[in-house]
Amino acid sequence: MEIPPSGDTPPTRFFETCCRYFRAKELDLSNVQEAAGMAEGDGVPQAAKEAQAGDDPPKGDFPVQKKSPKLCGSNYPLSIAFIVVNEFCERFSYYGMRAVLTLYFLSFFHWDENLSTAVYHAFSALCYFTPVIGAIMADSWLGKYKTIIYLSIVYVVGHLIKSVGAIPSLGNQVVHVILSMVGLFLIALGTGGIKPCVSAFGGDQFEEEHTSERSKFFSIFYLSINAGSLISTFVTPVLRGDVKCFGEDCYALAFGVPAALMVLALVVFIAGSGLYRKTPPQGNVLLEVCKCIGFAIKNRLKNRSRQIPKRDHWLDWASEKYSKQLIGEVKMVTRVLFLFIPLPMFWALFDQQGSRWTLQATKMNADFGIYILQPDQMQFLNPLLILVFIPIFDLWLYPLINMCKFNFTPIRKMATGMILAGMAFGLAAIVEIKINETDMPRLVPEESLIRVLNLAKNPVQVTIQGRDLFQQPVEAFQNPTEYSKLILNGEHQNLHFTLQHQGSPLAFNYTVKEKSVYSLIVFEAEGSLSSRLITDLEAKPENGLAAVRFINGLSQDVNLTIDSKRFIAVQKNYSASEYSLLERDKYNNGKCITETGEFTLELGLLDFGASYTIVITNVSGGAVKTWKSEDIKANNVHMAWQLPQYVLISAGEVMFSITGLAFSYSQSPASMKSVLQAGWLLTVAVGNTLVLVVAQAAPMAQWAEFVLFTVLLFAVCVIFSIMGYFYVSVDPEDLEEKEEKRETLSRGNTINLVTQKTKL
Repeated sequence: MEIPPSGDTPPTRFFETCCRYFRAKELDLSNVQEAAGMAEGDGVPQAAKEAQAGDDPPKGDFPVQKKSPKLCGSNYPLSIAFIVVNEFCERFSYYGMRAVLTLYFLSFFHWDENLSTAVYHAFSALCYFTPVIGAIMADSWLGKYKTIIYLSIVYVVGHLIKSVGAIPSLGNQVVHVILSMVGLFLIALGTGGIKPCVSAFGGDQFEEEHTSERSKFFSIFYLSINAGSLISTFVTPVLRGDVKCFGEDCYALAFGVPAALMVLALVVFIAGSGLYRKTPPQGNVLLEVCKCIGFAIKNRLKNRSRQIPKRDHWLDWASEKYSKQLIGEVKMVTRVLFLFIPLPMFWALFDQQGSRWTLQATKMNADFGIYILQPDQMQFLNPLLILVFIPIFDLWLYPLINMCKFNFTPIRKMATGMILAGMAFGLAAIVEIKINETDMPRLVPEESLIRVLNLAKNPVQVTIQGRDLFQQPVEAFQNPTEYSKLILNGEHQNLHFTLQHQGSPLAFNYTVKEKSVYSLIVFEAEGSLSSRLITDLEAKPENGLAAVRFINGLSQDVNLTIDSKRFIAVQKNYSASEYSLLERDKYNNGKCITETGEFTLELGLLDFGASYTIVITNVSGGAVKTWKSEDIKANNVHMAWQLPQYVLISAGEVMFSITGLAFSYSQSPASMKSVLQAGWLLTVAVGNTLVLVVAQAAPMAQWAEFVLFTVLLFAVCVIFSIMGYFYVSVDPEDLEEKEEKRETLSRGNTINLVTQKTKL
């Protein structure tokens, strides 16, 4: 909808800005406000023609209903209540599902970060390509109402398939992947297909004279979108992480609740069927524009002879088939679409909040004292900050800049938004570098890592033949230092170890594999010194979990209970258990069951992203005595350090998205608004495609990728600023008048030109 102009009071300006923003968040490709569309040939608003029809019997399968009952005696049709509730539920469904999608790929499918990111952005891109299909279906074939119904059914089926695919006990991973990909495809078709229809259908419910109520409806409509996004991005990660089912994170519930909301959205929409005003399809201007451009290009390529007179504009080559009015309007649109070329890079950065930034949050400390945030919950900051920034920018920042006599043009606002987004990714790169300080070193071929755990009573000197490592004796139960690097001669190598203990040397041989991490355990068993080489984790546990394993230093087997669900059996004489992954928490109520009885097991805090080795040393006073070693350091960068980058990119979105859409609307004729909406949506789709390409074609360290996107956006910002500098703003109405006068004056010449080409 094109927001109609109103007064200049601050509340009014804020209201208009809210409308523009939420319209930018969820664009429609149909004729949202029919009053803006002109019937071809006579200049009469299309909505006015419909109003003239009154309540005459409708033709075909698209009856225009009689006036709908009003809400509480106002001019608002009762039918819009069903549409607003439908949109809230649908947006909750979409954003809630998408919030947990990256971690679903990473944890449930065990894909790496690059593949998870690529599939996430492929899905996002598809969601912004399919609105074009929905708009064409609605405007040229089925009409808005039937398009919403049919594609909502597709949407619901996609959600149900996606939820079933997240049940661990249903088939193997291949089955899960197939079901999930089919579900995501149907969801993309559904959410994209109805995107251009729902808001337009809501606008159709108002009579022509109720333009003020229609404008306020769109504000409420888009506020419901943001409310659905805000609530779902906070709640759905809680359903995933805090609720356990099938012994792990409950992705089936996290996808099932959005599916239920989409079912509710469909039921609510159908419930209002008898109240809706349903208009027939009236043709899609986007198809006409594409045909006009295609014909112009085709005709120009056919007439490349130098004997054929040149034309002022390449689109003039469509004049043999299309009207001068349409060609003139397409010229105006192409000027704005040319400015859209650099815009996908902004969206390439912006949409990584749900992928790369979420993955970054999994490697951070999420303890906020009174509440522990899930990594994918940080995404709720964007809609929250948007609600904060809109009044700040509209009521204070922009007026202050105007008072300083600075000409803050729309192009400059959009360029500033790009700069803010680039700065956000610069901060993300700095945070990533700090996070990497607690990571394990990256392993390469013919290289391994090793350390020594001395569980004996006296210091031990460890020597590896041909290696200059462990020059100082290792004290008993000494907290291990950093891992030492072992250079091997191949994929496997047999190494000779010598242990000096109380003046007595002991020799051991162990085979070491490349790209592996080891701990050499030295202990006393049955009065003599012995050792064992065990394998450690090669990387941090995923999703902020803590990893723990146990070494049983007792002379009897033990059965350990960490919590009510974790049972671990460890054999005697310094045998080691496998690693177990646990949520970050304090575990002081465990149990250790031995042949002699049951004892209390206290592990203390197992922190985010850390790996621990816990040695059971003895039993005393009804409790088990343990020694805890931190194999991999805990995440020490707090998740709050992501807040500045969210602030910057949200501020950039307000300046870029609202301004860009309002500017492009002001530069195009009324009948071409939907074409520009299609172009805007396609910039989002192309931006997500760019992330997909970078993630798969050029894998690199994450901080380096953030820097790459920062540099690319700054470069694109410079190009966009240069393009904007040479762009001359126009009034489409003035251009149309000039075009008509020019055509009137040159009509005779045009006729002669056509005749001459006919002879050729």
